[in-house]
Amino acid sequence: MGHGGGVDSIKARWRKSAHRVRVALRKSAVDYFRGDGSDTLALAGLLLTVPAFTLGTIVLPEWISPAALVLPIVAGALLLRPASLLGLYATCAAGLIVETVALGPYTLGPARVTPGTVLVVAACGFFGLLIAQFRARVGVPWRRGGTMLFDLRERIRVQSALPGLPQGWHHEMALRPAGGQSFSGDFVVAARTNGGRTLEVVLTDVSGKGMDAASRALLLSGAFGGLLGSLPPHGFLPAANGYLLRQDWDEGFATSIHLVLDLDSGDYELLSAGHLPALQLNAGTGCWEEKSAEGPLLGVYDGAAFDPVKGALRPGDVLMLFTDGLVESPERDLTEGMDRLTGEADRYVPAGFAGAAWHLIEAVAKDVNDDRALLILTRDA
Repeated sequence: MGHGGGVDSIKARWRKSAHRVRVALRKSAVDYFRGDGSDTLALAGLLLTVPAFTLGTIVLPEWISPAALVLPIVAGALLLRPASLLGLYATCAAGLIVETVALGPYTLGPARVTPGTVLVVAACGFFGLLIAQFRARVGVPWRRGGTMLFDLRERIRVQSALPGLPQGWHHEMALRPAGGQSFSGDFVVAARTNGGRTLEVVLTDVSGKGMDAASRALLLSGAFGGLLGSLPPHGFLPAANGYLLRQDWDEGFATSIHLVLDLDSGDYELLSAGHLPALQLNAGTGCWEEKSAEGPLLGVYDGAAFDPVKGALRPGDVLMLFTDGLVESPERDLTEGMDRLTGEADRYVPAGFAGAAWHLIEAVAKDVNDDRALLILTRDA
């Protein structure tokens, strides 16, 4: 019995030790992924490259230039913290000294350490240190910093995804930021509410454009996504207005248009906060009609009222929601821009609007230096 108990005790200790090792490895892996772990491994790898480059320059100077030491410096600027980066720089400086002594004065011929080489390596190190210090000052994780903006862009894209619609309904959505950037001050939030029988869509245009409006758009898209569906339809814009007022931003206003569509009957309400009217194509007449609701800008004053306009999407009808960047510019007024949009949209009526949103932005406002968004909802004939 005693022998068996000892074996069980040893197995239990082994299991506990193995569990502790697994937990430590898992924590290290998570820290590494988040950028919170140690940069010792990266520093050791880069330090080993310095003598390798130095030896290569001495043995094969015609193939490996003394300026090759900028490679670990650039890599270190992306991977290391400022304190570790200084250690790498000291090693690179020692490598340059060794190369200078081994190859001789630069006046003896090419493939030697020249003053220009020293200046290039020093300049790369200086800018690399500035980048590393900036990341450390703003608190951006040292490995994840390069992907943070990508993550933010993907969050906006996911939040702007429209929910699936029942048979007979289709939607098209396209966003084009100003200047070809990845971030936009225009965003969409949408949800199926009322047991999936109602589609609610909010298209918002934040003041500013491109990167200037991107941070506010990200914050508002998350807040608006939480409000949408949590409040009655007529309560959404007043709540959004109150949220903007509480932020107390210097440039904190926005325009929004809120569509509440009954997917069974096709009846809808539009509520607007200083936004452009929607455009509806009546399949029976073939004419486009403006659907304009009344309401002030979001974030201007408290107690604002938003009066809805009602309509209905019958089989074959089309509804377009868009931001001002699509139809307004210094070269043309709003009426001209909307006429051009409807004229281009008429080309898609016979064949359908599949993939039309992106092509309409290209045709109507390709080179406009403003954020552009277009949402198209269609009902099968």
